[in-house]
Amino acid sequence: MSQATTGSSPEGLKSTSTYSILHNDQVGRYVVANKDLEPGEEILTELPFVVGPKASTYPLCLSCYTPWPPTPDTQPLCSACGWPVCNEECANAPQHKDYECPVFAAAKEKFNVSAAMDEANATECPQLECITPLRLLLASEKFPERWEKEVKIMEAHNAKRCVKKQWKIDHVNIVGFLRDRLKLDRFSEEMIQTACGILEINSHEVRAASGYAARALYPTVALMSHSCVSNTSHSIFPADYKVVLRTTVRVPKGQELYGSYTHSLLPTLMRREHLLEGKHFSCACQRCSDPTELGTHMSSLKCNKCDNGVVVPLDSLDADSTWKCTHCEFSTAGASVKKVFNIINAEVEAVEAISAMEGPEAIQSRETVMKKYHSVLHPRHAFLTMLRMSLSQLYGRVEEYNLDDLPDIVLEHKVDICRLLLQVLDVIEPGYSRARGMTLYELHAPLLFIAKTQWNAGVIDDAALKSKMTEAASILREAASILSLEPPETSEGQLGLIAKESLKQLEESINNL
Repeated sequence: MSQATTGSSPEGLKSTSTYSILHNDQVGRYVVANKDLEPGEEILTELPFVVGPKASTYPLCLSCYTPWPPTPDTQPLCSACGWPVCNEECANAPQHKDYECPVFAAAKEKFNVSAAMDEANATECPQLECITPLRLLLASEKFPERWEKEVKIMEAHNAKRCVKKQWKIDHVNIVGFLRDRLKLDRFSEEMIQTACGILEINSHEVRAASGYAARALYPTVALMSHSCVSNTSHSIFPADYKVVLRTTVRVPKGQELYGSYTHSLLPTLMRREHLLEGKHFSCACQRCSDPTELGTHMSSLKCNKCDNGVVVPLDSLDADSTWKCTHCEFSTAGASVKKVFNIINAEVEAVEAISAMEGPEAIQSRETVMKKYHSVLHPRHAFLTMLRMSLSQLYGRVEEYNLDDLPDIVLEHKVDICRLLLQVLDVIEPGYSRARGMTLYELHAPLLFIAKTQWNAGVIDDAALKSKMTEAASILREAASILSLEPPETSEGQLGLIAKESLKQLEESINNL
C-alpha cells in the first residue's frame, strides 16, 4: 500500500486487459488502467491469500467470527485443539482445521476460557492476536510460489513500526507466543514481525456470512495507491471472501487506480492521523491539500465572531497550522481545533452506536448532537455528514418513524438530509459508490410520498404528479444500477434487488397516469 502519486519512469510488472502493475522508486508498485474504463466496470476479482480475526478482537469463533461464547451457558471449544468455535461445523471448517488447529493440538496449548471471560477482555482478547499472523505464516508454507511472488514483497514498514508501542505488544502476544509456547521457532522473530506488518498495512476489513467483521489479505488489490477521493470501490462476497474491484467513475487509459485506506467521512486532521498511525505515511492527496476539502468544507468551522465567515486551516497538511476565518481577523490554534474535533467525535461515536433496534432514541440522539453543534460546524462538516448518513437510513425504518407514518414535514427533512449528503458524496465518493447508491435509494421514497400527498390534497395536478414521479424514478434508476453491482447476499445487494423491482412498478404507475 502506498501514497497517491504520479510516477516517473515506471517499469511494467504485470498486465491484463483492464489494468497494469507498474513500479517506480517513489512508491514501489502501483496500478494503472490499461484501457478507458467506464463507471462500474469490473477491473479484477481476487480470492484472499489469508482471512482471520482483526487485530484487538473480542473473543470470537475462529471460523465464522461470531462473538463467543454463543450463549452465556455454552462455551463450545474445538474437540481437536480446545480453541473457541460455535459448533462441530465451525471446528471442521478449513480456515481453522487446516491452519492453527493442528499447531495448537501438537503444542497442547489450550484456550484460556476464564481469561477470555474476564470482563477486562470483553472488547480485546490478547490470546487471539496470534491467529491471523499464524495463518499467514502457515499459508507461506502451503503456497510458497504465491508467497514469494505476491506477499513476501508487500510493504511491512518494520523500520517505522519497531519504535511504536504496538511492536512491543506484538513481540509478547505474537512473536513470543508462536516461538516459545507453540514451538514454531522455524519462523524467525523478524519473519513473524514482518507478517504482523504486512497484515497491519495491507489487509482489508471483510464481513463474514455471520455479519461480523474479520480481515483479509488481497495481494493485488492492496497494490493500489491511496487517495482520499478514490476512483474504485470493492465489494466482498461473504461466502468465500472473493473481492470484486470496480471503477466508480470513468478512468482514462494510463490513469492510476486508487483505493481509500481510511473512512472518507472523517475530517482531514483525523484521516491524516489515522493514515500516519496505521499505514505510516502522510497523505498529501488533492483533498487533504485543500483547506476547503474540494469545496465540501468537511473540516470547516463556522466563525462565531462574524456572520458569513468559515474557519479553515492556513495549511491543511500541517496538523499544527493556525486556523483562520475567511471573512474576519479571527484565528485559532490547530491544537484547539483538534481538541474540539476529539470532543465532538466522541459524542458522534456514542450516538452512532445506538442502532435502529433501540427504537426512536436512535433518531432522537443523533438529531440532538446535530442541533448541539450546528452553530459550530459548517453545514457539510464531516461529523454532521456521518450523522446524516445514519439518519437517512433510520427515518422510515425505526419504530414510530415508519415511512407510512411520517408527516410531510419529516419527509421533507429526510429529503433535505439526502440532498445535503449527496452534495458531499458527489465530490468525495463520486459515481458508482455504495454510499451514493444507498443515499439515492433513501431519497426516492420521501419524494414519492410527498408528491402523492400533494396530489391527493389537490395542491398539484396530474402533470405535476407525473413530473415528480419521473424525477423519483430517475433517482431510483441510478440507485438500482449502483446497488445491483453488490453481492446479492449483502444488505446493499438486497437493496439493489428491491430497487430494481420498485423501479418496474414505479415506471408502470407513471405510464398509467
